[in-house]
Amino acid sequence: MADLSIDFAGIKSPNPFWLASAPPTDKEYNVRRAFEAGWGGVVWKTLGLDPHIVNVNGPRYGAIYGADRRLLGLNNIELITDRPLQTNLEEIKAVKRDWPDRAMVVSLMVPCEEWAWKQILPLVEDTGADGVELNFGCPHGMSERGMGSAVGQVPEYIEMVTRWVKQNTRMPCIVKLTPNITDVRQPAEAAYRGGADAVSLINTINSITSVNLDLFAPEPTIDGKGAHGGYCGPAVKPIALNMVAEIARNTETADLPISGIGGITTWRDAAEFIALGAGSVQVCTAAMTYGFKIVEEMKSGLSQWMDEKGHTSIAAISGRAVPNCSDWKNLNLNYVAKAKINQDLCISCGRCFAACEDTSHQAIGMSADRTFTVIDEECVACNLCVNVCPVEDCITMEAMAPGSVDPRTGKVVEEGFADWTTHPNNPAAVAAE
Repeated sequence: MADLSIDFAGIKSPNPFWLASAPPTDKEYNVRRAFEAGWGGVVWKTLGLDPHIVNVNGPRYGAIYGADRRLLGLNNIELITDRPLQTNLEEIKAVKRDWPDRAMVVSLMVPCEEWAWKQILPLVEDTGADGVELNFGCPHGMSERGMGSAVGQVPEYIEMVTRWVKQNTRMPCIVKLTPNITDVRQPAEAAYRGGADAVSLINTINSITSVNLDLFAPEPTIDGKGAHGGYCGPAVKPIALNMVAEIARNTETADLPISGIGGITTWRDAAEFIALGAGSVQVCTAAMTYGFKIVEEMKSGLSQWMDEKGHTSIAAISGRAVPNCSDWKNLNLNYVAKAKINQDLCISCGRCFAACEDTSHQAIGMSADRTFTVIDEECVACNLCVNVCPVEDCITMEAMAPGSVDPRTGKVVEEGFADWTTHPNNPAAVAAE
């Protein structure tokens, strides 16, 4: 059996699946249920020093649905915990005492002043928690008070606060990064310079999910008004994967542990984050949608896949995809592929034809009996037909062997890498000649 246990920045847990700092980790009752269900760790919902945090007493979530009403994205306007700090600390201590093998990380957000961090860190340390996560990502409410993403968008602040934390606690320090920034590598580098033991990302994306057209107000609507909130769920996964990969392949932060967050719903999602450099993964929306027991499917699926592929540990697959994550300029321009339609699987829906005929390269033909075939002379291997086809593996992309002739260009398919800077399709290269 594959070993799912991890040692993430000195924090050990029996599996890489942690609950992210959010409503599911707001109190002892929830966290105990999560550990009973099999989660490897939790990041306790963000604590602060302000005793007057007040959340809205109305709708806190907005949603984006797929055609089958499957939840694709969730927007929330909830703030950090509004429960007393001392109550949270006592509950953290009790849970960690009873579940010593599980990772207990505490999310923190206090004013960007050293005295505040000096005040709260010893209190958290006394609970026996395994580490702290600095919430530099929350895009609403707290950011308007100079915390959350207001800090995470300024690398100098990240470095400064991280140094304060490292100077005032023995606990590993994870810096949670905001995606609401142009280049995520800069805050990651700042956290690294400040001595962070790890980073976690992504936090939620600033968003308005919908507008109530009767009230003419953003959803969720509170007494006729709405506000921007934090967007999460399956829809943000592609953004999160890219940002994780950017940090993992950056030479300045290549050895910085990463906890991956963003739309993780299945074991495959988790495996993709791990392959791109994550050493642990954090989940929120999936648990809020399906309940805590979803972790059973995540663990069994990941374990089975690892066994089938011969991967013995999480460390063995962490970062395996990073060397293959490159920039466009490094792609092999001599590679040529064509779409192929499996007629035995085709249901003659015509989606591939409509998409290619109207919006792509007119590379799919339709016969009188609605048989669809690829016109190799027009196919540029854009992959659109594969993506719109409702039948899995009905349309595939097949590479042409070196030495064969591309019917679209009439050129021999060459072997090996072709540099864009000298490629004949590059106008700059042609001009230079």
